[in-house]
Amino acid sequence: MRLNRLVKFSLVLTLLVIMLGAYTRLSDAGLGCPDWPGCYGQLMVPSENEDITSAELAFPERPVEADKAWLEMIHRYIAGLLGLVILALLIMSWKQDHAPKVLPLFIAIIVIAQAALGMLTVTMKLMPFIVMLHLVGGFTIFSLLFILYLRTKPLRIPGGDIGARKLAPLALIALLVLIIQIVLGGWTSTNYAALVCTELPLCESGWYSKLDFIQAFSIDQGTHQTFEFGVLEYPARMTIHISHRIGAMITAIVLLTLAIKLFRHAHSNMMRQAAIYLFVLLTLQISLGISNIVLNLPLAIAVAHNAIAALLLLNLVYLNYATWRKA
Repeated sequence: MRLNRLVKFSLVLTLLVIMLGAYTRLSDAGLGCPDWPGCYGQLMVPSENEDITSAELAFPERPVEADKAWLEMIHRYIAGLLGLVILALLIMSWKQDHAPKVLPLFIAIIVIAQAALGMLTVTMKLMPFIVMLHLVGGFTIFSLLFILYLRTKPLRIPGGDIGARKLAPLALIALLVLIIQIVLGGWTSTNYAALVCTELPLCESGWYSKLDFIQAFSIDQGTHQTFEFGVLEYPARMTIHISHRIGAMITAIVLLTLAIKLFRHAHSNMMRQAAIYLFVLLTLQISLGISNIVLNLPLAIAVAHNAIAALLLLNLVYLNYATWRKA
C-alpha cells in the first residue's frame, strides 16, 4: 500500500475515533470500564454470570453496564487499530527515500501521549482537564495526519494564487480562533455544561450577575471519587457555557470574513472551492450548535457537532498550508 493511501485511511479512522469518543462521552459511558486498558480486568466486556460477579466484586462502586462498557471498549479497539496504522506509517515513511521522516515520528509520539491520556481519563475518573486534553489530542492527531497527507501529495496551486496568499495572516488568525473555540467546546462538554443555558442567544435574564470565571476555568477542581456528571456549581457551569457561546459568535464572524474575502480575492478554483467548503461547514456547525440547545442536546446532533468541528479544523489547516507556502 502506498504511503499516501495509508495516510488517507488513517484520516478516516481518526475521524471515526473522534466521533466514537464523542458518542462515548455524551452517552455517559466514559467510565463504562473502570480500568484500563481492559474492562474489569478482561480484554472483553464480562458477559458470563460468573465473570460479571467477579467483576462487580473487584469494582463494587461500578456495577457492570454492558452497553456502556461495550461503547468504551469499541472506542479503545478502534483507537488501538489507529495506533497500529500510525506505527505502520512511521515504518513505511522511514523506508521510503523521499517520504517525510520527522512528521510521522512526531505523530507517533503524540499517539503515545494520547494513549497515556486515555488511561488517565479512566484512572482519574473523568477529571475535566484530562478529558479535555484527550479530546484536543485527537484533534491534533487528525490535523497532523492531514498535513502529512498534504506532504505526501504535493500541493500545486495554479499561478500561486497571490490573491489568496495575501489572506494568509487572516487564515492564521481564523485557525487560532477556531482552536480556542474547540478547546472551549471541550471544556463545556467535560464539565457537563452543555445544557446549563437553554435560552437564546446567551442565557437566562440576569446571567451577567452570576459569572464566576475563577471557578469556571480552574484546572484544579479538588478531590472527588468521580468527576462524572460534573462537580462545578451552577454559576461556574453557566460561565463556561456563555464563554463557549460568545466564542462561537466571534469564531463565526472571523471564519465568515475569511470565507467571503477568500472567495472574492482568490484566483484559482482550488482556493475558491476551499472558501465554499468553509462557508458550508460553518453554516452547518452553527445550525448544529443551535439545534443542540433547542432540541436539548440530541446524541446524533451532538456527535455531528464534534465531527464538523474536526472538518472545519482541517479546512483551516489546508488554507494555512496553501496560503503560507511559496508559489
